[in-house]
Amino acid sequence: MAEISSLRCNNHPDREAVARCPDCRQSYCRECVTEHEDRVLCAACLGRLTGVHRVGTRRPGWIVFTIRCAAGFLLAWSCFYLFGRILLLVPNSFHEGHIWQ
Repeated sequence: MAEISSLRCNNHPDREAVARCPDCRQSYCRECVTEHEDRVLCAACLGRLTGVHRVGTRRPGWIVFTIRCAAGFLLAWSCFYLFGRILLLVPNSFHEGHIWQ
């Protein structure tokens, strides 16, 4: 059996392995393992053990992006519309130059 210091992380080949998952028997770096019930496990084995699946838990990114774009457009349009309405309330005498002289 190879010494742990000569092994590389299964997910990050450029990093040195610090632990071996007891379930899948693969070597991992510090960022790829976590402790669960006094055992050091990789993320995949931890997911299988706890029944948590990462796939399908996130909302599709394009829906959030579309909603944010629409909200930004409506906010910008509302600001320009209100600014225009305020400019229409300015009296004509202000533009004739009587105040400026």
